[in-house]
Amino acid sequence: MDPNLQELQQEIASAVAGLTAEQLSWHPPGKWCAAEVLEHLYLTYTGTVKGFERVAEAGKSLATASTWLQRGRTLVVVGFGYLPSGREAPPIARPRGVPPEQVLAGIGPKISEMDDLIRRCEETLGAGRRLLDHPILGPLTGAQWRKFHLVHGLHHVKQLRRLREGQG
Repeated sequence: MDPNLQELQQEIASAVAGLTAEQLSWHPPGKWCAAEVLEHLYLTYTGTVKGFERVAEAGKSLATASTWLQRGRTLVVVGFGYLPSGREAPPIARPRGVPPEQVLAGIGPKISEMDDLIRRCEETLGAGRRLLDHPILGPLTGAQWRKFHLVHGLHHVKQLRRLREGQG
């Protein structure tokens, strides 16, 4: 497995290890609970899998030309490893109430599935080639997709740890 996604799996597992169902559902007013944060992450991995399935089926890159704004955002997130706070999740990645035990059981395997699919697309189409558009960052290579998911996931791991600490 790619080291970025392996680190992601480990950090998520560590952040939620031993949390009870009650702890997973606790949240400060107006904020997501740990279960919702995990579901959000799970939905982003599911979306990436679906996108790369489309790439694999097409047998070609589905990336479009990038704008200067997208290149700047990619540099900040993927290059510098910084995910700015305050952006609202797109509707497709907002929690919908999937049972926490289902998300907990599926998040690690979904990361592995995503890694495998990205790798297969890279083998077929080229590792350094932009393969698929991210809705905010624009066209990314497989390596950039993996790094994005690490940076995004670690951003949310910090939230998970704060939620854990906030419960005493």
